Amino acid sequence: MIAIRPSRLALYFIDVRAQVPFRFGKETLERVTCARVMCEVEEASRGPFRGWGESPLSAPWAWPGDVPLPDREEALRQFCCEVLEAWSAVDAGGHPLALGHAFLRETLPGLLGSFNVRQSRDSQLPYLAALMCCAPFDIALHDAYGHAAGRPVYDCYSSSDMSDDLAAYLEAADFKGRYPSDFLSYGASRIPAWHAVGGLDALSGEATASDEAGKGLPATLEEWIRKDRLSRLKIKLSGTDFEWDYERVMNVVDVSMPRGVTKLGVDFNGTVTDPQYVINLLGRVCRDRPDVLDALCYLEEPFAPELLERGTDVSAVAKWAPCVLDESAHDWRVMEKASTLGYSGVVVKTCKTQTEALLTLSWAKHHGLEVLTQDLTNPMLAQIAHAQLGAHASPGFGLETNSMQFYPDASADEARVHPGLYQRVGGCLDLRTIRGPGFGYRIHEIDRQLSEPARTSW
Repeated sequence: MIAIRPSRLALYFIDVRAQVPFRFGKETLERVTCARVMCEVEEASRGPFRGWGESPLSAPWAWPGDVPLPDREEALRQFCCEVLEAWSAVDAGGHPLALGHAFLRETLPGLLGSFNVRQSRDSQLPYLAALMCCAPFDIALHDAYGHAAGRPVYDCYSSSDMSDDLAAYLEAADFKGRYPSDFLSYGASRIPAWHAVGGLDALSGEATASDEAGKGLPATLEEWIRKDRLSRLKIKLSGTDFEWDYERVMNVVDVSMPRGVTKLGVDFNGTVTDPQYVINLLGRVCRDRPDVLDALCYLEEPFAPELLERGTDVSAVAKWAPCVLDESAHDWRVMEKASTLGYSGVVVKTCKTQTEALLTLSWAKHHGLEVLTQDLTNPMLAQIAHAQLGAHASPGFGLETNSMQFYPDASADEARVHPGLYQRVGGCLDLRTIRGPGFGYRIHEIDRQLSEPARTSW
């Protein structure tokens, strides 16, 4: 059993421009900044061992609202720099789950509060956005532990490496003697891929002028299905325009199901304010196309956050399909409340930190809830950690993976080492190139030239 201590940190920002715009909720993703972190750790008298983590800083996902997008993105970059300073001040050693949990509970809330004091009243950084900024640091710490241990990091979540069981983190006696490894799956080398159907995506027919930016990519859903042999689709809906949402679902179904798609999910990105909206929508769709009900696998983040805060029961909605939380479920405590209101499961994402993903999926699986692994349009290194989470959390169900739809060129360097992670063949991702310690990035084989770091701890 080893204990690592962070020693040096570096933060890089990598700007990525979408070749195809991605419409979800009320915003359109045309570019994103990825935060990449290098974390060196020491263990006893050994080291340093170097780990890496990365996450897109998606303001439209973590911080929707009326604050101009450039202002939100700049605030996220600033907060990442402050997270680096906070991690640099950590003077403790241990397992990354213990260190990550302590940081999330004892440091991040105060750091966010101090940051928001300096922000205007209308520009308060939400906790989810703060968690997203923390994610690459947390992922890098877990990766570094794997390198210090000389093993894949997912082999390091049992009693052999952890001095505390899950009861110490999840505050419940029924987790005594249980560890994350008890709730993880092992051995998956290929996992089914879910394709995201954005609000701007053409479904069939001829390409339009808007497809020019993504030339070389399929221009329609029909072409994507044929090229990647897709069987699973997640449909982005507005949640505010009933007729548009109905027509969108029906049109996607008409294009996809005759071509071999057998599983569907819908994502409202927290825009619905009345559960009856979803009930009426699904009732009409299934009345007109009864086969949709058998294909419908989940309803993702249907409702505006205030419905959960008010304790609105959603059991009637969950009768149609599992009703799962994403943006609202930033930790397992949220699911503890949500499960009493009829919610059926939770989405885990590396952008909510590796630590929180492990704790949330352990709590959810222990209580019989659905666990899905969803994307934040992860490119580059972020895709590798994301695929690893999907392979260990819910390999049979598969994972959403869509960076190849919107900015595939961003991952060209990583794809030369891990081609099966950045293209979907036979409707699946191929994880067989992942090997070695940590997350199995094989980073020394990836020829990516980084610019000077935006911030370091030395």
